[in-house]
Amino acid sequence: MMPAHTLPRTHEGAAMRDGFLRWQCRIRQMMMREDLGRPSDGITPEVTLIGENEPLGHVITVMCKTMAHSQTEEFKHMVRKTHDPAQRRDNAIRLFSEAYYQKAETFSDILTSTFPPGSPGASQIRAAERCTLRFEAFRQRYDIACKVWVLGEQNPLHQATYWHNLLFNPTLPAETVVLGFEPDWAKSTADPTPKGA
Repeated sequence: MMPAHTLPRTHEGAAMRDGFLRWQCRIRQMMMREDLGRPSDGITPEVTLIGENEPLGHVITVMCKTMAHSQTEEFKHMVRKTHDPAQRRDNAIRLFSEAYYQKAETFSDILTSTFPPGSPGASQIRAAERCTLRFEAFRQRYDIACKVWVLGEQNPLHQATYWHNLLFNPTLPAETVVLGFEPDWAKSTADPTPKGA
């Protein structure tokens, strides 16, 4: 079973991780406040499989809280509280627009993404086992080298991702595939480099 949170081994790795998480929190909070949760370029990186030169495509990523700060039960409550998709979405946007993204240190650095059952793209990414995610927005770029995992249904990151996305997509299948992207910060780069890295 993959860990719920990975700690970088070097000071440079920690600075890179922390800079990325802070940047992502700002982007995601803006997305909720200004674009009503519509995925922006800053959260939809290009995926390039190991050994390939051309990107496979883009994925929409989710940032999950660490176990100590998990709000998955709150997501479940919000989904079950109403069958009205518009009201559910409004409640989610309110939650994510306020304090949710204010503390980057409460998030795991393992990113997740959902795929339809039987997705060829998910199969290709999983078969490659490693890939690079290129995030680019607001004159900042991160190329993050990742190990890829298929998250089992009972994995806390699978649960957090599934219920998070169900708030915005009421037709999300129960058999949704969730991949985890575990960064190798020592092999990742940023331009410009975060302070302290």
